[in-house]
Amino acid sequence: MEILDLTLDKTLQEKLKKYRLRISEYELMKNLLKREPRSIEWALFSALWSEHCSYKSSKIHLKKFAWKHPRVLTAEGENAGVVDLGENERIAFKMESHNHPSFIEPFHGAATGVGGILRDIFTMGARPIAIADYLCFGEAEAPRMKTLMKRVVKGISYYGNCVGVPTVTGATYAMPEYNQNILVNAFALGLFENNRKVTVSSAQGIGNLVVYVGAKTGSDGVHGASMASEAFTEDMESKRPTVQIGDPFYEKLLIEACLEILDQDLVVAMQDMGAAGLTSSSFEMASKGKVGLRLQLDQVPLRDSRLGPEEILLSESQERMLLVCEPSKLEAIQKVFAHWGLESTPIGQVVAGREIELLWKNEILTKIDPDLLVENAPMYQRPYSKLKIKNEIQYPGKKPTSDSKKWIYRQYDQRVGLRTMQEAGHPVALVRLESGRALSIALGCRPWLMKQDPVVGAYDTIFEPSIKMVCSGAWPVAITDCLNFGNPENPEIMSEFVASVEAIAHSARLWDAPVISGNVSFYNETEGQSIPSTPATGVVGLKQKNSFPVHDYFVKENLKVVTISLDEPQNFDPEKIVKSAKTLFELIEKGRVSSARLITEKGLQHTLDMMSIQNFKCNITFEVNFKSLYNVVLAFESQFENEIKNTFPDHFIVQGQTVPSSVPFDLSAKIIQFSKTWGVS
Repeated sequence: MEILDLTLDKTLQEKLKKYRLRISEYELMKNLLKREPRSIEWALFSALWSEHCSYKSSKIHLKKFAWKHPRVLTAEGENAGVVDLGENERIAFKMESHNHPSFIEPFHGAATGVGGILRDIFTMGARPIAIADYLCFGEAEAPRMKTLMKRVVKGISYYGNCVGVPTVTGATYAMPEYNQNILVNAFALGLFENNRKVTVSSAQGIGNLVVYVGAKTGSDGVHGASMASEAFTEDMESKRPTVQIGDPFYEKLLIEACLEILDQDLVVAMQDMGAAGLTSSSFEMASKGKVGLRLQLDQVPLRDSRLGPEEILLSESQERMLLVCEPSKLEAIQKVFAHWGLESTPIGQVVAGREIELLWKNEILTKIDPDLLVENAPMYQRPYSKLKIKNEIQYPGKKPTSDSKKWIYRQYDQRVGLRTMQEAGHPVALVRLESGRALSIALGCRPWLMKQDPVVGAYDTIFEPSIKMVCSGAWPVAITDCLNFGNPENPEIMSEFVASVEAIAHSARLWDAPVISGNVSFYNETEGQSIPSTPATGVVGLKQKNSFPVHDYFVKENLKVVTISLDEPQNFDPEKIVKSAKTLFELIEKGRVSSARLITEKGLQHTLDMMSIQNFKCNITFEVNFKSLYNVVLAFESQFENEIKNTFPDHFIVQGQTVPSSVPFDLSAKIIQFSKTWGVS
């Protein structure tokens, strides 16, 4: 951490503290500007050079995800990644964090996390059709934790249910390491309907208008991006005004209005006003389009007339968008937004040159090249060490996922929209496509495994959801990530971050599923106590139409039931695991397997119980090596036993068969014995 030079002018010290800038960053500002920064420029640099907006500690490593893939349609830096699935179907999806706001104000923090990720999706032109969440809480007995858990879940359910998008799956963990910093990560996926074009955020066309649409601007969320770029101290209450407040009913109107004007081809470019609000949206649009903008800040619609230029620029009020259109199409846009009862106000225009001119009641506040802020943010090469696989995996004695999560997902509307085929409560969600195919959605990252072996844990963030997907008859097509870490200035934290990026990048190539979008959340720590490194992922797969049905439960009696292992205990080999998964997928595609389910840290007995929900139990003797991460339970007709056994000769254990629940049976004591040995049940 940089120590503030006490010999500095007191006014400068106060500005550096207020705008959360380092003295070295101040010197860089002066060098770029070739002068002292003006008053409003302090706010601009503070927002766009924050860790949250600039990725200044991570950007050099995120380039390792770069990979040209024929399915990927969008370039780096857009609001969400877009994947072409063929058959005239395209999807957009992304995952983001709202950790800091949710710890400060759990209901509104979690709700606006959902609202923000939805805007990233429909900004691209896709209709949101699915939400998922990845949550990490502390111990229930920790201060505020029961309230945090209840209010976070209520915030997610409130926003998703009201806006009319189903929350179909998720992952939740509870460990003492999250007592002082919870994680709230939101995932959203959208579908491009009626062959709608992908919308970009690059401002274009000299003379085109810059139009503000959506809700009016208030004082909520000012300096929110900067707040999310630093660790917590005892003075958490003072940060409460930096948390945004959302309105899902308003967002529903905004979705319909935005998609309608896109269908009418009225828009040149569009961008969500997310972190850093109007500042980030306008400066990023200009920088990407290599154009200038002239913005009249006094024309921005306000909820509070007392707001000044800096507050207007930095406000993170929700449900707002910025778009660029041709002047001749403004009337049509305003007609659509008026129909939905929404604001649509011209606040500027695209101009020649490469500068953004900000005006306040005809006074020029600044005239500045947006690239100085967007493309010239400091990039830090934080110290780190190369980590190696430890191969010392032990299942957790206290199971972080053992408690039922029904109390969470029962609060979510999982069926609205009529596309959900399989929802929360199953290992993966399935969402119906118009082509007859289905999307498979699963979230990954097991924090207990990250603590034991950060390299294996990072691979597992892709492997666990992908193998669950394979067991459902789908194959991964693309990935998004939400990389949650502590202080990047700590070499140990940075080492785990770099190892995670490299493992995820390698996994993506092995599964042929590129990383198309993502988010980095640093400084998840309080008074020096960091969370476990938690690189959460969202994996999306495709299940072909007319594929043989495979279930995560037993479908009838007299099925052969076995376990197979896709990996070698104490010898983690990513290439071999993916090869085994492909072999399993081929068996499933041939219709040889009727039921399949990955054994997770909850153990074999739990897996069998979950597979027995349709009135069938197992009369079996099991021996499973729980040191292996990827054991799968399979059920199939007797005639396929030799084929499956020959396919997995070294990992096949014949166990028994399914029987009706009315038949007396006793699960083998070996299950209990192995479960106790490895701390699972």
